[in-house]
Amino acid sequence: MCDYMRMNADKKACRLDVDSQFVELAVEVFSMLADATRVRIILALREGEMAVGALADVVGKSPAAVSQHLAKMRLARMVSTRQDGTKVLYRLENEHARQLVADAIFQAEHALGGHPAHHRMDGGVS
Repeated sequence: MCDYMRMNADKKACRLDVDSQFVELAVEVFSMLADATRVRIILALREGEMAVGALADVVGKSPAAVSQHLAKMRLARMVSTRQDGTKVLYRLENEHARQLVADAIFQAEHALGGHPAHHRMDGGVS
């Protein structure tokens, strides 16, 4: 029995079971993150809100391209917006996309072999 089931005994299916109804949705999340620009956008938004132009500068893409990615990420509920005068500011909807990207980068460090920075006391990514 998974932790989720222990906390919610009245639920019939564990979200982390192999037959969970959420498996297909999880695949869609991974599909959304299978793009370097979107991963860079999530990394850029870790520290807080940013406008499209600022995000475009950080990720090295045109504002139009970043805007298209953000629209898809907004539909997937990975980012949300806030109006600030004439600017639209984007932020991460919750901590999960940030954590998924961090974990993927940590896994990539393992692919290089050796002792990954995230396992060292003084190193790592936040």
